[in-house]
Amino acid sequence: MNFFKTKFRQTKKLPDWIFAVAATLIKVLFKCLYRCEVNDRHNLCQDGRGAIGMAWHNRLLFFAPALPGPARKRTMAVVSPSRDGQYIADFLKYFDVGALRGSSRRQGANALLGAIHAIQEGKNIAFTPDGPRGPRYVLKPGPIVLASKTGAPIYPIGLNYSRYWSVKSWDAFQIPKPGAKITLDFGDPIYIPADLDADGIEHWRQIVEKAMNEINAVDLPLNS
Repeated sequence: MNFFKTKFRQTKKLPDWIFAVAATLIKVLFKCLYRCEVNDRHNLCQDGRGAIGMAWHNRLLFFAPALPGPARKRTMAVVSPSRDGQYIADFLKYFDVGALRGSSRRQGANALLGAIHAIQEGKNIAFTPDGPRGPRYVLKPGPIVLASKTGAPIYPIGLNYSRYWSVKSWDAFQIPKPGAKITLDFGDPIYIPADLDADGIEHWRQIVEKAMNEINAVDLPLNS
């Protein structure tokens, strides 16, 4: 058993067929077991202008299939440059979602530059702002910096399940129960001022984090 664990940890690139099978399974489960409602009152999915979207890490299982096709094809997800990030990038391509490799810890400058160029081309940039290691529901400043530099609006995204199981992980990863309703909700756009200093970035980080938690119906302790 230890031999196989070691070999898996040393494997940076898995065969594509593994991700093709996984993506197909997710698509079938999504279509057959769940009801999905998309609330896109600002027409973000059809808008050709670049924007920044965010979803919490524990809501990611059905985020790609819930996202309407036109929006998927214009979306680039910021993914960790780690081995696990490579797996996510390989998985997302089967949903027509591109990947920008970088995180708050590694290759962040490369990801920021790539995101700026993508927004200029009319692409949407998707962040998991509390990933890849948390803390849960705490937004990192990357999306704020990108929005300040580009003028692109930030859209908080809510992905809520009517019934779900929670995995015992740092993010309490959510798996919707069969028959659950999945609601994908695009919030109101938030425009970040240009040329922010550190205090300004933190101010807007808190505003966007609050909007994210509200649209995702996150009930945080009063002292959090």
